Amino acid sequence: MSTQYPEDQIVLYGRSLGSGIAARIASWNKPKMLILDSPYYSFFYQVRQYGFWLPLKWILRYKIRTDFFIKKVECPTFVLHGTKDRLISFRQGQMLAGLAPRGELIPIESGGHNNLPDFPEYHDHLYDILHDEALYRRLRGELMEVA
Repeated sequence: MSTQYPEDQIVLYGRSLGSGIAARIASWNKPKMLILDSPYYSFFYQVRQYGFWLPLKWILRYKIRTDFFIKKVECPTFVLHGTKDRLISFRQGQMLAGLAPRGELIPIESGGHNNLPDFPEYHDHLYDILHDEALYRRLRGELMEVA
C-alpha cells in the first residue's frame, strides 16, 4: 500500500553534495520548505577552488548549478553553514542564501563541514525551522494575524 503526502507537507533536505540536487527538486516542485546544510554555490565553483589549473569547462560532465536552481525555489529556504567550513566555504552559503527569494542564512559559529551535529545550536536551529510557525510564515511572506 502506497501512502502519498501533499507537496506542501514535504520538507526537502540537502547536505553538501546533495544540496544541489535538493535545490533542483525544490525548483521543480512546491515543497513546504528547503533546508540546505553546508551547500555549495555550484559544482563548477566548488571544483574550481581545487582544480583551478584544469580545463574544467570541458571535463566537468555535471554542472549542478545550485545557484541557478535556488533562484526558482518558491518555498522558504534555510541555509545552515559552519563559519569554519574548510571544504565548502561559508561564503558559498552566504551567496546562496542571498539568491533565494525566501532564504535565510543560519551560521553555526566555529562549525566545520562534517561536525555541525556536534553543536547544540545546530539542533536548536533545526528544531525551530521545523516547529516555529511564525518563522515559517514570515519567510512565506504571510502576515501574522493580530490577536
